[in-house]
Amino acid sequence: MSTAPTTPDTQADAGIDLESFAPEERYFNREMSWLSFNERVLAEAARSSYPLLERLRFLSISGSNLDEFMMIRVAGLVGQVRSGVAEMSLDGRTPKQQLVATRDKYRELEERQQAILKQLHPLLAEQGIHIKGEDRLDAEAEEWLRQYFLDHIMPVITPQAIDPAHPFPFVANRGLGALFNLKRKEDGSQLVEMVLIPSALPRFVRIPGDQAIYVAVERLVCRYATLMFPGFDITGDGVFRVLRDSDIEIEEDAEDLVRYFRSAIQRRRRGQVIMLEIDESFDPNAEDMLRDKLELEQAFITKTEGMLGIAGLEEVVKEDRPDLKFTPYSPRYPERVMEHDGDVFAAVQEKDIVIHHPYESFEVVVDFLRQAANDPNVISIKQALYRAGQQSQVVNALTQAAENGKSVTAVVELKARFDEEQNLKWAGELERAGVQVIYGFIDWKTHAKISMVVRQEEGGYRTYCHFGTGNYHPVTTKIYTDLSYFTADPAIGRDASKLFNFITGYVEPQAMEKLAISPLNLLDTLLADIEREIELARAGQPATIWWKVNQITEKRVIDKLYEASQAGVQVVLVCRGICCLRPGVPGLSDNITVKSIIGRFLEHSRIYAFGNGEILPSDKAKVYISSADMMDRNLYRRVEALVPITNETVHDQILEQVLLANLLDTEQSWLLDGETGEYERVESDPGVEGDGFNCHDYFMTNPSLSGRGGALKDDRIPKLALRKGAV
Repeated sequence: MSTAPTTPDTQADAGIDLESFAPEERYFNREMSWLSFNERVLAEAARSSYPLLERLRFLSISGSNLDEFMMIRVAGLVGQVRSGVAEMSLDGRTPKQQLVATRDKYRELEERQQAILKQLHPLLAEQGIHIKGEDRLDAEAEEWLRQYFLDHIMPVITPQAIDPAHPFPFVANRGLGALFNLKRKEDGSQLVEMVLIPSALPRFVRIPGDQAIYVAVERLVCRYATLMFPGFDITGDGVFRVLRDSDIEIEEDAEDLVRYFRSAIQRRRRGQVIMLEIDESFDPNAEDMLRDKLELEQAFITKTEGMLGIAGLEEVVKEDRPDLKFTPYSPRYPERVMEHDGDVFAAVQEKDIVIHHPYESFEVVVDFLRQAANDPNVISIKQALYRAGQQSQVVNALTQAAENGKSVTAVVELKARFDEEQNLKWAGELERAGVQVIYGFIDWKTHAKISMVVRQEEGGYRTYCHFGTGNYHPVTTKIYTDLSYFTADPAIGRDASKLFNFITGYVEPQAMEKLAISPLNLLDTLLADIEREIELARAGQPATIWWKVNQITEKRVIDKLYEASQAGVQVVLVCRGICCLRPGVPGLSDNITVKSIIGRFLEHSRIYAFGNGEILPSDKAKVYISSADMMDRNLYRRVEALVPITNETVHDQILEQVLLANLLDTEQSWLLDGETGEYERVESDPGVEGDGFNCHDYFMTNPSLSGRGGALKDDRIPKLALRKGAV
């Protein structure tokens, strides 16, 4: 089994003198770029044009994002500093310098979160939704809340004295707690008590009634603390929250991966404290005690006058107020499949098809597997599972297939962060049903999204494949924009078989016909295509690169795009999240534009398009879809698939509908300034009729190209007009 290729230190013969640019002039810092992405997410919470509860949802998402950033990225930097790691980042910063910068930016974002929440409070109150509702309680509501505390909160919380006779309690990751300073009424003696709030309790308690009055559970505990401590006066209280290091590192010599992960999940819950959030009015002596007991030498401590754990607002967003949310959207089921009476195999036999989620239903993918499970002509099913969610129809279909006597192989990725426990559960259920479960590589994640079904048909066996840019997850498929590509192309089927053999048996594939895979040749394939555009530009021919990705951080890719820019290749990148490339820098990236789209749906599909000697969009363009971003982890430490799109209809849909619409979007787009690293929102001109274009609205109201049925005589949608200067 080969190992992943090594990243070279410099770009060979780039045609430009990259070394004349200092690292900070060539690249943006990865961590700061991620925080900039979350800044754009947070900006959605401030958009007055959005319904109120959707603004609250974006605020909650920004809080969840920041939590994960602290638990993974900041925890990693803390570990590097503690271990004395001196490795420099792409932009030339030490771990300590990055830690200082990220903490400063985090504090700025946290303050902005609280400011936006403060702005939303009166707007929500006008609509009868009160998040800090303690001050709106009448006598009846007060009595209900008090009784609720006695019946539902008191039985599950445990006050614990903090003194030499009582060991300091363990505070779980994302755990909320309250500290109380008590004075005994009888003799005036002092006591400190801690109450940890179990995660099983709701974050907010809603008081029954037409007015939606929400009281945070931690405020409820403080409000009725006298019921917990009879005989004491409460002289002070304070609420705190803890975040811990939540990454799992894999030991190469792990003998049993399943047992190792079960143990590692338990260890993660006791990871080092990375951040402590406390009330602004938190008692200084109690803060000192927490610092000591939680061993916070290198932890980040933040104080706020607002709400701790702002991600918890997700519970309020569930309030049944459709008038304060986006108009519900029901995904379409492709007409092509319906014309074949719902037979996915018959539809794919006719010609390849691509499904654009969430605008088109994920049920097509589930039906593909359900039909395979119950089709007597299906011989075998192979499926890669990275994230499948808690209620997985995909797992149920695989289980049914095994019970029906099919040969079923499932590659379950245990290293899918924060889904490790759920994936262990699915692996056990699949094995009990008779599925052959494989866990892939120890040191690489299997991130490719692929299904392979072999079917006995007239004339022999036929292989049907599904490739996705996103996960087989029933929840994320409703909010992530992804592509599902179905094909019965024999060459792709042979390649898919080799890919599965690589994962299950470490048999390195030879003579691949169409697919490229990482960590073997995916990067080399894309670099060669960039080189081809460079050669075309130098020969005076049209040369264009259009990419849609989530992240760009890999040095070789960035440097090659710089080379392409300076050769005259026009490069347009739709990069939703992290981008370490600096666009528009004179002498470096003059011909590169980077935009980010943030809106109702999370842009998640990865599309790579090359002009191939023609002006884009063009029927001759080389187009790929993939599960891989341009990051070190995707290119060197993950098994990914890069799928060329050659079917005419699918090619047109992906290039001239999906990708082009993203490039033309003006209502959800941000442009990256290569000098400052700041993103500026693209503003449509309200005085020009038809000036604004929202790609999400477009996809919700226009049927996809390859999903259209024969009833629509014109098999091509009207092409989106290329506005001057838009692309």
